[in-house]
Amino acid sequence: MNKRLKKIAIALAAVGPGLFLIGYNIGTGSVTTMAKTGAEHGMELFWALVLSCIFTFILMVAYGKVTLVTGKTALNNIKGEFKYGWILALYILIALIIGELLALMGVMGIVADLLQEAIRLLFNDAFVSRFWIILILVVGLYFLLWFGQYKTFEKVLTVFVIFMGLSFIVVFFMVSPNFSVIAKGLVPGIPDTPGAMGLVAAIAGTTCSAAVFIMRSTVVAEKGWGIKNLKDEKKDAFVSAAMMLFLSGVIMAVAAGTLHVMGLKLENTVEMIALFEPIGGDAAAFILILGIVGAGLSTIFPIVLIAPWLIADYTGKPRNIHSTQSRILILGALVFAFGSVFLKQRPPALMIFSQAFQAVILPAVAIPILLLINRKKLMGTNKASLRENIGIWAVVLFSFVTTYFAITELF
Repeated sequence: MNKRLKKIAIALAAVGPGLFLIGYNIGTGSVTTMAKTGAEHGMELFWALVLSCIFTFILMVAYGKVTLVTGKTALNNIKGEFKYGWILALYILIALIIGELLALMGVMGIVADLLQEAIRLLFNDAFVSRFWIILILVVGLYFLLWFGQYKTFEKVLTVFVIFMGLSFIVVFFMVSPNFSVIAKGLVPGIPDTPGAMGLVAAIAGTTCSAAVFIMRSTVVAEKGWGIKNLKDEKKDAFVSAAMMLFLSGVIMAVAAGTLHVMGLKLENTVEMIALFEPIGGDAAAFILILGIVGAGLSTIFPIVLIAPWLIADYTGKPRNIHSTQSRILILGALVFAFGSVFLKQRPPALMIFSQAFQAVILPAVAIPILLLINRKKLMGTNKASLRENIGIWAVVLFSFVTTYFAITELF
């Protein structure tokens, strides 16, 4: 038994960067988007999720490969390798930080709302205000970030990701979804209904996120990998993308086999708990809450690290989250976690806006990597193959399509 556990631990350690990005990517926004899609359209838009995960894998491998060869992180490469590259790198840095701060407000607000619901279920309708829940979470997170190292965060995120995945799988079987409806909906198509294109953009925005690819180079660098680890990097990216597809697909299938069959629609994450309570009972509702809270907390970790890591990436300085600058940036980010307490917008509305905002950044992230990975002077014998080029070109085209959908939906 001990040998088996040791093997599992070694396997998880080998895919550390992937688990970190799963933790970032599968958050409350993903859960809400997939559940809403499944409730409204069954599995008809599952193809959009599959494409998004394939393209996520392609760009993760590309960004990781360039970092392995050059030893430099994404923004540092963009800044140094292009004429006026510093402008593009600065734009990406600022846009990603703004997008992530908006997302942080939405994520923390949704997590607080879900914990309110959990407290209500456990303690006979007891009520704790959102402010106090967020304050406790912020203090706990800051304490961990103050004293912790990257390896500590990786372990914590591993626990969150495993717990989140198991929770969704357990709920899937508890609510006994209609498998025939799920299977029927797997035929690809775009429903002729208002907002369907917007959901395609949202699926892409929550999965094929610009921040994931920029952060990818940083977490690969944190791992200390070199070009000899290229196979490890590809395996890690595959595990990450496959897990994203599996977990997101399970959430979509749960909603497709239950809410879609009953003709129920979904507007936010907390409403999802209320809809599942009569189907699977309090136990299913509580497990679902724990899974989504795990998803939310695993997203918050990378979000608050984005500003110090991206600034270190841009300036080419060592990443030290215990420096005075990093601690001030992390504290500043956590202050934004209280945004949902003071703003009129509901947390899900903030999440949707931040996802649309991220989708618009994707072309600015996809095009530079296409140029960088094809530079013979930079990449040498590791220059992109024909297959890699076809894949990255497909991502670039996909990024323009989803940007168009996102802009159309916003305005």
